[in-house]
Amino acid sequence: MKIGLAIEQTAKAEQDLAERLWAAGERHKADHDVLHLTKTLAKLSEEHVEKLAPHAERYDASIERQVSKDAGRSRPLAATIEKGAELTGRRPEPALLLLRDLRDLHLRAAEASIDWVALGQGAQAAKDSDLLETVGACHAETLRTLKWTTYRIKTAAPQALTS
Repeated sequence: MKIGLAIEQTAKAEQDLAERLWAAGERHKADHDVLHLTKTLAKLSEEHVEKLAPHAERYDASIERQVSKDAGRSRPLAATIEKGAELTGRRPEPALLLLRDLRDLHLRAAEASIDWVALGQGAQAAKDSDLLETVGACHAETLRTLKWTTYRIKTAAPQALTS
């Protein structure tokens, strides 16, 4: 069975989503809604990886788990580029940066969601009720991230694109 591969892929997508959420929160510290929600959602994504770990062991899959850093995680290259743009006076407006980050987060959450759907179908075919229960709970929380990014894009886009 290739369910182990699906577990690895889903865990990787959730880890990537968590990393991006931490980084976006760090970049938009001044927007408290974004900062706090990205932290909350990043922690959920990290918990999803933890919840997949026992299933990974059963299916001979390996998951690379990372320790949460509540202070946020910034990507060095992105931070360097942003700092350089700031120093040269070419820094995009915060509203456009937020819109770009929200778009990226939405795409990452959609990728994780698709992986959850595929894993759920595999668990159902394998009649693995424990894995199916984990998939159901975690996928619902990933869908929460998708709903939040959609909402924030709808509220941020008018101002960002017309100012």
